[in-house]
Order: sequence, then C-alpha cells, then structure tokens
Amino acid sequence: MTEAGTARTGDPERDTLDKAAEENFPVAPFFLPRVWRTDLMAVYGFARLVDDIGDGDLAPGGADARLLGVSPQEAEDRLVLLDAFEADLHRVFESAPRHPLLTRLQATVQRVGLTPQPFLDLIAANRQDQLVRRYETYDDLLAYCELSANPVGRLVLAVTGTSTPERVRRSDMICTALQIVEHLQDVAEDLGRDRIYLPLEDMKRFHVQEADLATHTAGASVRALVAYEAERARDLLNEGAPLVGSVHGRLRLLLAGFVAGGRAAIEAIVAAEHDVLPGPPKPSRLQLLREVGVTLRGEG
Repeated sequence: MTEAGTARTGDPERDTLDKAAEENFPVAPFFLPRVWRTDLMAVYGFARLVDDIGDGDLAPGGADARLLGVSPQEAEDRLVLLDAFEADLHRVFESAPRHPLLTRLQATVQRVGLTPQPFLDLIAANRQDQLVRRYETYDDLLAYCELSANPVGRLVLAVTGTSTPERVRRSDMICTALQIVEHLQDVAEDLGRDRIYLPLEDMKRFHVQEADLATHTAGASVRALVAYEAERARDLLNEGAPLVGSVHGRLRLLLAGFVAGGRAAIEAIVAAEHDVLPGPPKPSRLQLLREVGVTLRGEG
C-alpha cells in the first residue's frame, strides 16, 4: 500500500526515495554533512525497497521486477523478487548491480567499506514475513527485530564512522524498541496482511483473541496488552538512550531524534488510551520536539 501523501512517478528509484519525506523523523536531515546524507539515503533506499517487496507495495507496472531480471509471470511472487534482489545485492560487492537504487548503494558501500551482512539480514526479515505470520514468544519477536530493525542502526553507525561494540548494543535496543512501537501503531494494518506481531503468549495472558484485533475500537483487554508492550518498548528506549550521549555534534542530534521519535510515538499511544485499532496514533511535531529536548538533556 502506497504511503499517504506519496504519489507514484513511474521511476522506481524516485518513488522509493520520495517516501523518505513521509517518515516520522527525517532519514537524512539537512543538518547532517552532505556525504552522510547521501550515504544514509542510499541505505534508506535499500531498506525501503526491500520492505516494499516484502509487503507487496511495489509501484504498479512491474518496473522493479524488470530491473531485477524477474519475468512478468513471476513479478507477483515476493519470494522470487527477494531472491532476485539478494542476487543484485551480491553484485553490489562483486560487479555492477542492475537496480538503480543498488547502483547508488554501491558508491556508499565502496566509500564507507560496508559489509553485506546488515543488508542480507534485512532481506532475511522480509523473507521471514512471507513464511512466519505469528510469534509465539517475546523472544521470538526480538529475534525477528534482530533481522528487521537492528541492521539499520548498525548501518547508521557504520556510515558515520562511530561504530563500537557498546554503541552497537545500545543501538540494537533503540532499533528493536522502534520496531515494536511501529508494530503497535500498525496492529490493524498488519492484521490486514494476516500478520500479528503481538506475542501470542502475551495475547493469552491478557485474554486477547485475534478477533479482538479486527474491531474498530479496542476493548479493555487489547488496551491492557498494548500498554504492556508499549512499556517494554519504553524500557528498551531508556536502556539504549545513553547512545546519544556517547557521540557529539550533528550525529548526537540525529540519534536523539530517533529516540525521541519512539518516545513521542509511545506518548501518542498513551494519549489514545492505548486504542490503536482506529489507526496509528501519531505524535504532534511539538511533542516530538519536546522529546528531542528531553533526550538531549539526558533526562527520562
């Protein structure tokens, strides 16, 4: 499903990168050095495109499939597309990729010295989305986030030359928290794709049935479950937040924005009384700016 406010142009590269403007926090804000912005947008382009393949949200017309060498007969098969995309990723590191977004990424890979693994993990997460639609335990969900979210933070640290084991550990907490928050915001949308990212063991604990997630407004049990998962995400954000104070300058502001975006989204869920079923609760720009200030001051 095309993100709200994003019009298709027919150019696969442009369509994907235009979605950056629709994110909760700027992917590569103006205050960053130009080379960082270029490299972060290249990484974003990869992550956005692989998600679009996994969600079946590619632009109509099959342009991306053609670029990846997939026949029209198989252009709707997400696993085939993901396999072709993975093959093109290997060309980034070995020869010349076919897709323009991966050509853009190749320049970043060569300049920064990125390795294939974070990108392979993101593909693996989307492949898993085609095969696994429920998660029995919280640990199962965390393992999924290890593939679907944590590589993004690791790539940000790599692009900015600030990666250390401790920073990676904190970054993983933040990225996992942001993924959980996004799942909470998108319970109804995910259910429409026959996916549930609320751990089944927690649903049982709070006496929530799948049918309870398909209503227009959440009952008390669903709200209690969402509140429980939101607090888990808040705890992860708080544990990861010292990452912000470990860096300086404009990178510190960027990372504070990521943490603040998660905190503001949680506050929006709280303000909605944990009823996420009518649609994703979204924070105001003022709430986001307040949370940026709190994060930069090391409070909360």
